[in-house]
Amino acid sequence: MYLHAALSRPWPWMNLDVNSDLTDTTVVNQSWQGYPQNQFRNWTPDKVQRSKMFEKCSKDQPSTIYWMDVCDSENVVRFTIPDMGGNDPGTTEVPTKDLNQFWDMLQHNRPENIRVRWLFVDDLTQPVLRMLGTKYNIEPFFFMSSLHWTPSRYQDTLRHGKGDHITIVLPFLQSKQESRSPHTRQSPIDPKAWDAVTDTLVDTQAPFSTGDGHVLFFDVLAVHMVRDVKENTIISYHPESKGHRTPAKHLRSLIQFVGESMYWQKIFGKSKDPTFLLLAILWYTLREWDESLDLLFRHISELELQVLQLDNISLINDLHVLQARLLHYQSLLHDFEVAVTFIETTSNPAMESHEVTDEERTGSNALMKKECKNLLSEIDRLERRRTMLSSRLKNAMDFTFAIVNTEDSRRMQRFTYLTIIFLPASFTASIFGMNVIEIDNGTQTLAHYMVVTVVLTLVTIYIVVMLQEQNWVHRRRATLLQRAVWPIRLLWRIILPLQDMWVPQYKRSSTVIDVTA
Repeated sequence: MYLHAALSRPWPWMNLDVNSDLTDTTVVNQSWQGYPQNQFRNWTPDKVQRSKMFEKCSKDQPSTIYWMDVCDSENVVRFTIPDMGGNDPGTTEVPTKDLNQFWDMLQHNRPENIRVRWLFVDDLTQPVLRMLGTKYNIEPFFFMSSLHWTPSRYQDTLRHGKGDHITIVLPFLQSKQESRSPHTRQSPIDPKAWDAVTDTLVDTQAPFSTGDGHVLFFDVLAVHMVRDVKENTIISYHPESKGHRTPAKHLRSLIQFVGESMYWQKIFGKSKDPTFLLLAILWYTLREWDESLDLLFRHISELELQVLQLDNISLINDLHVLQARLLHYQSLLHDFEVAVTFIETTSNPAMESHEVTDEERTGSNALMKKECKNLLSEIDRLERRRTMLSSRLKNAMDFTFAIVNTEDSRRMQRFTYLTIIFLPASFTASIFGMNVIEIDNGTQTLAHYMVVTVVLTLVTIYIVVMLQEQNWVHRRRATLLQRAVWPIRLLWRIILPLQDMWVPQYKRSSTVIDVTA
């Protein structure tokens, strides 16, 4: 999928192993039904079929469009829900039959005081994709990146002093309360169930249950922005509104809350650049990352506690899976950082028009750099926290392996003790079995063999214990002299508790005898 995600690739969705005829004689439908070839001639039906652009669209239910306008009103920027007709103001459900009604709605002229119009699209269907692409001249790469959840950011249709198009597709980590048993996979790439993951595959795309009633899963922020001197439009795509993923209506309510913030009202008052709206919604992804990492912190702390207290070696598999996920999160946080940097460095060409003064342009650019810097510093904090969690997981895994090595050492030590007992007896039997007249003269008895074996065993035990720097007899860093007298020290350790127990009993018995006398 990443092979075709970049806009600058010269062979998008082409089979280079097959010789293709460059002459395309297909008659292109110039209406919205002919998208994408009506806007982009190189997107032939073969490429569209190979890209599976329309196969990924929703087929079970119609698309729902949630509208929102950002209007200039008496030195105040208002976030309003326009009345687009229908039962629910600001909401348009595109039926599967009467499609031209929505197309006519897109052709209506906007009031002059609208700074930005935002369309939140739920359950993107094929007709809605064609209409939006035709109306706003959207590169098919936006829909491809959004439908396949491919991280991307690019600028196209650049017109200096007039406007451009920018696209941000950003997968991010999100957390929700588990309302059902997690058997449905939320990843858009592979629709396998959670329990279908094999023992040899660590699927970092699959949802992850923390065991405390929360589930971590991936969501996507897919935004296409048309920046223009006259009209600015933002189109955000949302996956099928099932499960836990952020629906379009919820994201619209979050944008409305941005309009109620005094901090952002001051920003919108200082600059007319609509890109600040795009920057504001990125704080939502930052918030979701923060909450998800907080849940991971608690989950990892519980795993550490189990490893430390229970010496549970079976947890090594869970630790390895979490480590693999954290490595994947590293790439996603990097994509987040690159997206913010892209917004910072891709200035709005519409701000270069003669309608914007130099003072407004300079102030807007400085404000954009400041806000991007604030967001980048928060992303850096998230990355440092992810690194900390990864390091703690590594420490827990190292500790688990240390437990395994310690157990192996103990087993080998027990085997060594058995060798100490049987090796002298075997050595003595070999000596007594030699066919040498000095040894085998017929006078050796079993008692002689037992005496020699016991003496050699005691001497071997003495030497082994003395050469050990630390064991159950002497403490760590004991001197050679202290280790050499270890039998005396061991005897003293045995006698001293007995003395403490016998002396009080002797005194009590003596007192009883004196009283009786």
